[in-house]
Amino acid sequence: MNFASVRIITDNVEGLIAFYEHVLGVTAERPAPVFAEFVLPSCTLAIGHTQTTTLFGVDAENVAEAMNHPVILEFHVADIEAEYVRLKTYIHDWVQQPTTMPWGNRSMLFRDPDGNMVNFFQPITKEAIQRLNDRH
Repeated sequence: MNFASVRIITDNVEGLIAFYEHVLGVTAERPAPVFAEFVLPSCTLAIGHTQTTTLFGVDAENVAEAMNHPVILEFHVADIEAEYVRLKTYIHDWVQQPTTMPWGNRSMLFRDPDGNMVNFFQPITKEAIQRLNDRH
């Protein structure tokens, strides 16, 4: 089994597409007006309008409940400091500027326009680099 994608459900499809195109540096694929995908080498980030959930048999009331559950989207980057410089004036909701974490990653966190947490990280210790390399 392979992990295929994460899908953000939103009423702000166009806003999130513009945000993630800028942040990820990838143009969204748009197979339908209510759906977009950012195809990355490791996974796909999908954006779907809340109305798409009815196709899965989920009513609007259950979507609102599910949207209250926290998630952090995490992206491994080659140079955390360069990413910070690139994004520091674009991001309006910083949670944490680049900080070295106890497990050996240098990490920065911010929120997308819907309030979802996004973490860019770079392993910097020998152990953290090895842990990431062991997964590939």
